[in-house]
Amino acid sequence: MENKDQYEQALESKYDCLLFDLDDTLYPFTSGISAQVTKNIQEYMLQKLEIEESKVPELCLSLYKNYGTTMAGLKAMCYDFDYDDFHSFVHGRLPYNLLKPDPVLRALLLSVPLRKVIFTNADEAHAARALSRLGLEDCFQEIICFETLNPNHKSNMPVDGDEAELGQSSIDVDPAVPRTPVVCKPFENAFEKVFNMAKINPQRTVFFDDSIRNIQTGKRLGLTTVLVGSSHRIAGVDYALDSIHNIKEALPELWEAEEKSESVRYSRKIAIETSVQA
Repeated sequence: MENKDQYEQALESKYDCLLFDLDDTLYPFTSGISAQVTKNIQEYMLQKLEIEESKVPELCLSLYKNYGTTMAGLKAMCYDFDYDDFHSFVHGRLPYNLLKPDPVLRALLLSVPLRKVIFTNADEAHAARALSRLGLEDCFQEIICFETLNPNHKSNMPVDGDEAELGQSSIDVDPAVPRTPVVCKPFENAFEKVFNMAKINPQRTVFFDDSIRNIQTGKRLGLTTVLVGSSHRIAGVDYALDSIHNIKEALPELWEAEEKSESVRYSRKIAIETSVQA
């Protein structure tokens, strides 16, 4: 029993989970997908919600900054639209051909001996299509997306009571700003919901995201944080990577569980052989 405990202790890694954002994290901002998403959102605001054209660009950006997603902000402003219709218009028309298979990232992800989870504000269909285009669809044990975080999204219920606490108005909540019924990053309750749903211990989890707001929320909640898309470290950022491909150079300890396993197995084999010979 003592040897078994020592063996398990030797195999225990500092981390047991990797939590990944999807868009502009697992593929670069330069792919052009993000710019197309913004274009589609603005067209939706103009065509479907009939917002004055001159106000659309500024309002789109302002809502994104205050609420994490423009859609969450539009709901806070009481615009009446169907979530699925919004996602279909914004993501259903994306040029996914801009995303190419990434065998290098695939090999890296599959070689990490830790559980891997996607945490995205996007809808399930978009996450599936993007991961498939990248060739990463089987690299993650769980995908947490808009539908996962907002299981009652089809009801389009107004926000009130405890439900209002799930979607806040800004990171430093201004009570004068309307709350949103949408649960999403960068708000703490969205992260806490993910921790509960996926049984994640933030103290033993590494979080990868391209958004500094998301990163800073994750840091406050105990995650080890990796900002992707920039090598500039600021408050709340533990590691900063120009590219997700640099993950092994920056965090070689993520592979230490596998290395420890091989080392311990070899040591036990030598000990057993020595004991038998003696």
